[in-house]
Amino acid sequence: MALKRVALEIGMGTDIRGGDYTKAAVRALRDALWHNSLTVAGAVGKSSDDMQVEVLIGVPQPDKVDTAEVLKILPHGTGTVKVFQGGLEIANEAGTDKTVIAQAAAIVRLDL
Repeated sequence: MALKRVALEIGMGTDIRGGDYTKAAVRALRDALWHNSLTVAGAVGKSSDDMQVEVLIGVPQPDKVDTAEVLKILPHGTGTVKVFQGGLEIANEAGTDKTVIAQAAAIVRLDL
């Protein structure tokens, strides 16, 4: 058997005030996952806990994301998180705060 990609879920999340990269990343993954109900595992005789999920996050400062916190969002299966340069950071007019926008992709694989 081999791992086969069975789903790609995409989301966007923000931290409007405070510039919290982890909060924006968690919200992006939540956005990607909470708009779907994957039934493919059961359809092929697997459990939803058999899913292997690769999470990709894009933010302007990747080192500011706590990947363990992002991983806690996964409701089923096991996962990994990789953070890349991406997203947006928008300073307020006074330059004292910022909005962070993160993108997330969740690639779901099953051993089929």
